[in-house]
Amino acid sequence: MGHDHSHGAIDAATHGEIEDAVDPVVRRALWWTVGACAVVVVLGLIVLWPGGDDGRIDPLGLDGDPIPATVTAVEEVPCDFDPLLACKLIEIRIEGGDLESETRTIEQPLSSTIADGDGILIDVEALPDGTELITFFDFQRSTPMLLLLVLFVAAILVLGRWRGLGALAGLAMSLMVIVVFALPALLDGRNPVAIALVAAGAIAFVALFLAHGITLATVVALLATFASLAITGALAWIFLTASKFTGLSDDSVGFLTALGSDIDPRGLLLAGVVIGALGVLDDVTVTQVSAVWELKRATPDAGFRDLVQPALRIGRDHISSTVNTLFLAYAGAALPLLLLFSEADQSIGSVATREIVAVEIVRALVGSIGLVASVPIATALAAKVVSSTIQPNTETPPPTTGGTIPPPPQPPGPSRRRSS
Repeated sequence: MGHDHSHGAIDAATHGEIEDAVDPVVRRALWWTVGACAVVVVLGLIVLWPGGDDGRIDPLGLDGDPIPATVTAVEEVPCDFDPLLACKLIEIRIEGGDLESETRTIEQPLSSTIADGDGILIDVEALPDGTELITFFDFQRSTPMLLLLVLFVAAILVLGRWRGLGALAGLAMSLMVIVVFALPALLDGRNPVAIALVAAGAIAFVALFLAHGITLATVVALLATFASLAITGALAWIFLTASKFTGLSDDSVGFLTALGSDIDPRGLLLAGVVIGALGVLDDVTVTQVSAVWELKRATPDAGFRDLVQPALRIGRDHISSTVNTLFLAYAGAALPLLLLFSEADQSIGSVATREIVAVEIVRALVGSIGLVASVPIATALAAKVVSSTIQPNTETPPPTTGGTIPPPPQPPGPSRRRSS
């Protein structure tokens, strides 16, 4: 199967000759190392695999999916709870559950953006006296999101072709690891850090090998990713512990506790840092390994230093843009919170040390350090591997000490054939 080269992609067809020339001892050592990592990941999956339903209850009444409905009419009326105030009376047609095709009305504030024809989601609760309590849950967003998903898949396949198909398969498997393994294991009360490490290892295996093929270059990128991830995890544990984070600044953790989940908030925080860093690390390591492979292909006689220096220059350019992207992503996510603190006229130092903001700062800084460390790790490992290539000697025969000089070519005609 041929592959088109793209940014950060390890092309098996392009790099095949270099891989074949790598010292067999080095090649075997890399594959044995990756095999050992795979065994550790599989054992971790077996040990940490979540059990069945443990009888968790739902004291907040959030169990089950909301019911879809369609708005058929909107009218401004006096509010039930205060006739002096105006409210919107929303008439809906229920499209699921036991009340399917029936019509109901719900009351919403006058500021509500619900309009006639909107698809919405509702919660229906049966009260002890036999009456129904119907509340607005959210808008239906499945249609535009599915359309966006189709556009995303089409764009990936048009540009990446078979490589893009592998990337999509890796993405699907990554989501499956999180949904099928990580989330249920966390809800079972297993160690969040161990779950994050095992899940990150499994995701790295499936994502890299599906997207870039089972090649030696992919193996090098995978090992560099693991090394960088270990550094990131160690730094995250040190500074999250030293900063005395509780992990309770996120409202979702409070809801999980109320739902009866036995989750360590600080461990969950560390797990989020580890899994979040993986997505950026593998991009950098793959790019660096691919750069070294291409440099070796362009200059077969290049040694370790000749490969490391230009590859590091490529890595510096990549890091300068990636780190900025990482910080802007965190800043954008925390923008409403930053505005809230700014409105309260608090100093930057006071805002930055609040746990809800400081967590994001530590996450960004630790992730960036791991990202920077991945460049020399991936570059040095890839350069060491490709510089161990055995150059075949097919151009000139080896010098001899006592042999005869080969005769000149024979003229056309009957002659003896020399066996090579």
